[in-house]
Parts: sequence; C-alpha cells; structure tokens
Amino acid sequence: MKYDGKAFNSAVQVYKSLLGNVKSRSFLIVFNTKDKNAFLSIAPLSRALHELGNEINATGINDNSESLKALKDVWEIYKDLKEGKSRGKTTALKEFMQEVEKKIKGEFESIFKGPDYIIEAKENGFEGSFGLPFKNEWFREYKSEEMDDTCKKIWKDVYNIKDDENVSIGFVLIPKDEMLGHPLEDYLDSYSICWHMLAQCNGKATMGSYTHKKSMREKGDRISELRATLLGCELCRDIDEEIFKKYKKLSKLLNLQRIKPIDASFFVSGKGYPGKHLFGEVIGYPTKNKKTRWQSPGQMIYKLDFYPQTALEERDPLARVGFTDTIPLDIFIETCNIDWKEMRERNCKIKSVVDRCEKIRIIGEKFNGVRTNLEVGLIKKDGSRRWVKTSDTDVREKINSEYLKRTGIKAGNMANIPGGEAFTTPEYMKGTFLGDVVISLDQSYMLSGKEPLVIEAYGDSYKVISGPKEIVEKLKNKKRESWELIAAMEKNKSAPKELIDLQKSNFDRIGELGINTNPKARLCEYLIVNEKIARMIHIALGSGFEADRSTTYHTDIVIDSPRQKLDIYGIDKDGKEHWIIKKGDFVA
Repeated sequence: MKYDGKAFNSAVQVYKSLLGNVKSRSFLIVFNTKDKNAFLSIAPLSRALHELGNEINATGINDNSESLKALKDVWEIYKDLKEGKSRGKTTALKEFMQEVEKKIKGEFESIFKGPDYIIEAKENGFEGSFGLPFKNEWFREYKSEEMDDTCKKIWKDVYNIKDDENVSIGFVLIPKDEMLGHPLEDYLDSYSICWHMLAQCNGKATMGSYTHKKSMREKGDRISELRATLLGCELCRDIDEEIFKKYKKLSKLLNLQRIKPIDASFFVSGKGYPGKHLFGEVIGYPTKNKKTRWQSPGQMIYKLDFYPQTALEERDPLARVGFTDTIPLDIFIETCNIDWKEMRERNCKIKSVVDRCEKIRIIGEKFNGVRTNLEVGLIKKDGSRRWVKTSDTDVREKINSEYLKRTGIKAGNMANIPGGEAFTTPEYMKGTFLGDVVISLDQSYMLSGKEPLVIEAYGDSYKVISGPKEIVEKLKNKKRESWELIAAMEKNKSAPKELIDLQKSNFDRIGELGINTNPKARLCEYLIVNEKIARMIHIALGSGFEADRSTTYHTDIVIDSPRQKLDIYGIDKDGKEHWIIKKGDFVA
C-alpha cells in the first residue's frame, strides 16, 4: 500500500480510546478547507466513529459558511421549542413541522434535532465535544505533479470552472470493514484525489461527506436530511401550498435564504446509499407551475435531460455535476489526464455511424453454449430517432446546449469521471447478452467469463437467466427497494400519476446501450472505469437517458467485446450494414 497502513490503524485506535464508549450518536465534524492536516485526519477518525456505531456528517468550509450558520440557527430554535420557549421563531417552526407531519406521520420532527456532538478543527486538533489530535501520519504524497496536472485538466476541459463560481467537493468517509466493499487503499486514494481537486480549483470550494447506508430505504443521516429539506423548501418557498407558505414564514424569520445551491460539484462515491429522502418521498418539491414534483432538491438543481420533470420545470438548471468512485489513484491519472478532444471525436464518429441506422446488431462467439446476440432498435413508434449522446464528460455549462437546440428545453449537464462512451436509450432490445466484466449495484461487483450474468431481452422487458448467486440476489434486492420507492410515492401522492405510471412501465426495460471509447481505461474493480474501456460495451437495466424511459434504478453491466469477439454493426433503412466493431476491434 502506498500509504502507511500501520499508522492509519494506530490512529483509528487512538481515536477510539479517546472517544470512549460513545455509540449510536450523531457527529458533526467541521473543518476549514485550507487545513490539509484536518482533512486527512477525518479518514481514521471516521473509521473509528463508524466502528463505534456512530453517524457522521463532515463539513468543510471556506473560512465561514452561511449555510452552516443557518443550520445552527434552526437547531437552536428547535431546542428552544422543546424547552417550551415561545416566540415568533419557535411558533413558525412548530407550525411548519405540524403542517408537514400531517403527511409524514411522526417521522419529520426528528431531523430538526441538532447533532449529539460537534467537533471543529482548530490550529492543533479537533475541539468541542471532544478534544482530539490530528492524525495524518498515514498519508504519503504520491505522484503529486501528475495529480495536479490531471485535476487542472478536469477543471478546465470537463468543467471550465470560472473564477466567481462556488464549487462543492464531496469525499467519502471510511466505513467499517463490512461496508468497505473495496480495498482500503482505494478509499485513501480518494482523499488524495479530493485534496488535489480542491487545490486546483478556483479557491471557492466547500467540502462535505456523510455516513452511507446499506439500503436505499434506510433513513439518511439527520444532518444531511435537514440540509436537503431546507434547500428544497427554499427553492419552493413561493409555491402556493400550505406547507410552503408555512416554510416561507420560517425562512424569513431565520434568514434561511443563506442556504443556496452551488454552481458546480464534484464528488467521489463509495459503497452504499445516501438513504431515503423523507420529504421528497412523501411530499415532493413542486415545479414552479405545479404540473409535477421533484423527489429531491438535487434533481431540481441539476435538472438533467432524462428526468421527466425537466420538460415541465420553468426554472433553469442551477448547477452541474461530475462524479467518480473510489478508484485507484494511478487509474484516475491514466484515464483522466488524456486528450479529451480526441476521445470526444471518437464518440462523434460512432454517433455518425449509428445515426445512419435503424437498428444495431451485436453478435458474439459462444461461451458454454450461450452467446451475446442482440437486436437493438433505434426508431420510436412515431418515426423519430433515439438520441445517441457523444459526451458523458462535458459539464462546461449549466445548460445543455445540444439538448436545448434539439428540444427547446433547458436541461442541465452531468459527467462520469473518467469518461469515454457513445450511448443511447434503445427503443427496444431483443436477444441475449453475457455480462462478464462488472455490474454496479450498491457498489461495483466483478463478473467473469466462466460464470457470466446471462440476461434475455424481450423488446420491452428482460429476465435474468443465470449468473453468480450473490449478484442475482443483490439485483433482486435493488429492484425490490426501487419498486418500494415507486409504491411510497404512489401512496403518498408525492408525484403525479403520470410519472408513477411511467416509472412502473419502464421498470423491467433495458435503459442503455453504450460503446466504450477511453483509450487509457483498463480493467479494475470499478464499473465507472470498466464501462469506459475502449472496445468494450455496456448495457444498463432500468432507467434510460431519455425522459420517456425514466424509472427508479439504473444498473450498468459491462461486456468484454474482445473476449466475446463481438461484431457490432448498424443496419440502415435500405438494409445496408455500417460497422463499428468487428471481432472485438474498432473499425469505425
């Protein structure tokens, strides 16, 4: 390991001994983003807190944070309310909570309780509820110049960050072993990635992280829940509904306009889920014209083109977003310090081939009596075409200019990092495919050619035929929880019937076909990299990348084209073939 594992484990034990028997509590950790020692110390501290069974929210501020001050004001007013103090602010909070509790039966008020413990990084260590030293001896600098070059390139070529923009960088806390999922070194690499991304940004970045959950149906940590709820309500404060009228009164008294969206975000994702967002699931955030509702403030802020709500939302997208996983540092450098323009040209070349065709054929060699053999339709029932997208790494603008030109709708931008794919939402997919590289569920799981995941597609549905038992069970569980989300929205009427029906109708569909184009991506344990390895392809179950194909999950599966010796070609209206890949190698 490139880091000092012994020093890391020692730091964890030091923190555990100083924390004592504190368990099942909520911790807020506050640090200044200029303080590298504090940031790096959060890695062993978060591992220690998680091993003790605690929940964490870590917030990195840039000298000060109006948003954090607003949260503290809310916690203070809630404390006054519980102590029986009566004044305008406590009355406004009580009225807002009571209005929400009419739908959220007894579960809402708990998110207003402040953290059990607050520790804040000072000059020589963490102070507050506990006095804890900084423990960053585990960290070793590694390829710093290459990292700086890579991060500069991402901010310039992927984001085009402006000097006056506010940026957020999301990092991962270190979970206990059972939630780690991937090597500890990969998680520690993510701290280096985030620090270098911070250092090469425009100086106006904040940072944040929180405890991830085993299930998407678990409650999220209450600090994140409160922050998200207040942000979503702030964006809907002028909506003519009783809940938001009550909120607006509270907002004016506490000056909650201080809670604002950022302009751009980059985050690293680890194993697990944020947990369910209660307000969004039960009530929802109305669009300005009240024609539909969002299920989270993030959806509303990013307003991506494949959300059904986007076409009905009058507000512009407010931010753009890019993300990666806890990928190894060397792979991050190799796959991101590239000629982005050249890779996008390959994507456009593939698009030009596909756009001439009405369907795609994908045929491989047999493995143990079964092979990939697919027909992918590109023409909708009304005669229009499915859109082939050529860039998954262009968030240089808040508004997706290509989508605006195509549709007249203002939608936002999202990036996978690393990037490299040309992808589309199939109108239909028929046949069989063998997933033999990796699948993404609550994390990425490796597949193999010896025991691939075999799936049959029937046009408007699919069925898992065989595969590793653990993978098949995890996929069933993810689908079950995703269906529970639809059922909860339907029960609570937090989304229009049209949206619920749409998500139900798409639930068992194939949502994506992608052809991978990153020339430097290589095989690893992470789907976000493997779905970019040039010449391989990936297929996603569930939600697609057009608004009419939305549902509540998106599960990518990567297929090794060279190993399966895939032939991939399009067929135009006259029956002519247009080749993309032959026997696993590019010909386009």
